[in-house]
Amino acid sequence: MNDETLLNERVEVIAVFGTGHHPCRPIRFRRTSGREIEVTELGLRHPVPTGLKTLHMFDVTDGGADYRLEFDSERLTWHLTMEADHYE
Repeated sequence: MNDETLLNERVEVIAVFGTGHHPCRPIRFRRTSGREIEVTELGLRHPVPTGLKTLHMFDVTDGGADYRLEFDSERLTWHLTMEADHYE
């Protein structure tokens, strides 16, 4: 990821919860501006212990930019924490 912009933006996320290697997969999210982002590829997903709770980080792309989504499994909220230009 290049030209990263750090954010702390609460977002609405549509996610699929299932089984297998990716039991939770975000497929679309809406920013506070109303802009909707369609996730075309899921990169890394990793849990991050923070005190007594765990945050789940998802690196995703829409093909034009890269994003990091953070899911707080205790509060059941999603935040967009990073956006970066996508270079292939």
